[in-house]
Amino acid sequence: MMDAHSLRAELLRLDRRQAAPLYRQICQRLRRAIAQGLLQPGERLASARTLASELGVARGTVELAYGQLAGEGYLLARGQAGTVVSPQLPHSAPPPPARAGAPAPRELPLVPVSAPPPFQLGIPALDAFPRKLWARLAARRIRATTIADMNYGDPVGHAPLREAIATYLLVSRGVGCSPGQVFVTAGHRASLALVSRVLLGPQERVWVEDPGFPPTSEVLQSAGLRVVPVPVDAQGLRVAEGRRRAPGARLAVVTPSHQAPLGYSMSMARRLELLAWAQAGKAWIVEDDYDGEYRYAGHPLPALKSLDRQDRVLYAGTFSKVLHPGLALAYLVVPEPLVERFARAARMGSNGCSTLGQAIVSDFLREGHFARHIKKMRLLYARRRTMLAAELQRVFGEAVHIELRSGGMHLIASFEGLGSDTALSLRAQEAGLNCRALSERYAGKPAQKGLLMGFANIASEAEARRLVARLRRALLGG
Repeated sequence: MMDAHSLRAELLRLDRRQAAPLYRQICQRLRRAIAQGLLQPGERLASARTLASELGVARGTVELAYGQLAGEGYLLARGQAGTVVSPQLPHSAPPPPARAGAPAPRELPLVPVSAPPPFQLGIPALDAFPRKLWARLAARRIRATTIADMNYGDPVGHAPLREAIATYLLVSRGVGCSPGQVFVTAGHRASLALVSRVLLGPQERVWVEDPGFPPTSEVLQSAGLRVVPVPVDAQGLRVAEGRRRAPGARLAVVTPSHQAPLGYSMSMARRLELLAWAQAGKAWIVEDDYDGEYRYAGHPLPALKSLDRQDRVLYAGTFSKVLHPGLALAYLVVPEPLVERFARAARMGSNGCSTLGQAIVSDFLREGHFARHIKKMRLLYARRRTMLAAELQRVFGEAVHIELRSGGMHLIASFEGLGSDTALSLRAQEAGLNCRALSERYAGKPAQKGLLMGFANIASEAEARRLVARLRRALLGG
């Protein structure tokens, strides 16, 4: 279905310099929208008065176009019910003939929104999200909407949400900060882009983990920065190797609680070494604590930021991994001396995130629902991880080696004698299973190989059996 913005953008391209009358241009664009499926049979169009006002033309011009299309069978006038696309049309009406020699317009493909495919990485258990509770909180907020709530929100974030995040981080992650240090963003990419704009200049070097999270390097490179991959071992980022490769780097982006994608936790010695490097070189550290809450052995580790005594660490968290990605909400905690610089950059570069969405998340945190949800998910994910690992072991036997770390929402499965992990990943994806090759996460020669498999959305043992059976057919055939 074509939304109002798409239709408006299509129609506002009326060219008053053309010899063709305006009503014919409107006809042509509406025919195209119908032919491409952007306007579906039975869908109601804007009234002639409304569309004329939008386009800056006379109402009679639009009425003439509607009449022409009605005569051709594209539209149907229903009196007081308005004008609709003819319900008799097929869902893929033939497009009007193109002008000879006219180049085909270049259009970006539409990406359908659907449920995540099996084994998708980084997606929390959507089936276990408390949707009824969320709906109640949302309805309460909507009923209480005031005129002020309908204005632009603060680009640095909704004040009650910033307060709730600061409280949560102090209690659960050991991060002491004021609400003023918390900046709400539209996701991890937005947080990292904000850091790049405020703290770094063109061509400055940044350490990233190798292997790592691909979007991190993509954002940094798009900001004109030089990305330096630094190897990771069982203790985390190899700081000494980073010093050797890029001693003058200005920033390091790390995932110390649960390294993405290997799953290791950074050792205390390595954390202190990284902090000492940042202090000595007046560099910065972005701590991406993307799923630090999900630890299945012992208590969650304290955040790297909780050890920071020199204000060199910026702490980045997200609600996409702990609530749901449709929120598109994350947050960034910056050192107190940087607050004004970040506030200016945020207000210059964005109108902020949806105030309504932020208010609902704020209520979810402040009323205790968030802590209960995290506790529930931690137990659920531990069961689902065990369930998937056991089924993989049962089906593949000695041909599979499974690495289970202390936390996270995915496991690593290595298959012996079946081919490279990239080839196995392609076979799985052809079968609709979104397994990813670990070797593709390396910038250099892979030190480890295997398939990255998300388990958070495997709801039952029966589903685990079905999915692993599909995976076996994809990898082994038959």
